[in-house]
Amino acid sequence: MADEQELAQSQRQHWQDTYAAHPGMYGEKPSDPAVHAASAFGVVGVKKVLELGAGHGRDALFFAREGLTVQATDFSPVGLEQLRDAARSEGIGQRVTTTVHDVREPLPLPDASVDAVFAHMLLCMALSTKEIHALVGDVRRVLRPGGVFVYTVRHTGDAHHGTGTAHGDDIFEHGGFAVHFFPRELVDALADGWNLQEVHAFEEGELPRRLWRVTQTLSR
Repeated sequence: MADEQELAQSQRQHWQDTYAAHPGMYGEKPSDPAVHAASAFGVVGVKKVLELGAGHGRDALFFAREGLTVQATDFSPVGLEQLRDAARSEGIGQRVTTTVHDVREPLPLPDASVDAVFAHMLLCMALSTKEIHALVGDVRRVLRPGGVFVYTVRHTGDAHHGTGTAHGDDIFEHGGFAVHFFPRELVDALADGWNLQEVHAFEEGELPRRLWRVTQTLSR
């Protein structure tokens, strides 16, 4: 437990320092998973989205430009400040709300209060399997019936899996960033009680990173 807390604290500080040193580090263009998610959200009439691990907000801003109301959370106040500034400068600040939040704690939202949840590479951060299960359970709590959950994770087929500094539980650290690499059975376990719509394999970045984009829904 002490080791998990120490890792969590070091990762929080590392992300704070990274966002401070590299404002807008991921650029203004939305991620491909966010573009896919917006399309999926439009099909079922999503209006209100919760984004977990929004960082400096390239995807949250994209959702807001698409006319959605976005609640953006991250454990980095620095990243969220950059997001708020960008939203104001674009004139979409009224559609974006930010909350500093660590997903190891319960989500700060009422039951059945959002239409969709989006998380690009948040679940595969330095979270234990137990913490990931707890988080997905809380995602289910805040989603309305028929709600959509789209998330992406790096998986065990990634070149970095099994290398670097090992922290146990399929968590390996490279360049100061700790990643929980997902086996397929974890994806299936997290979909228990949901409708698993898709597990799409894709690549991103220069390594390239190998990921799954998972879409699952709640019954109405």
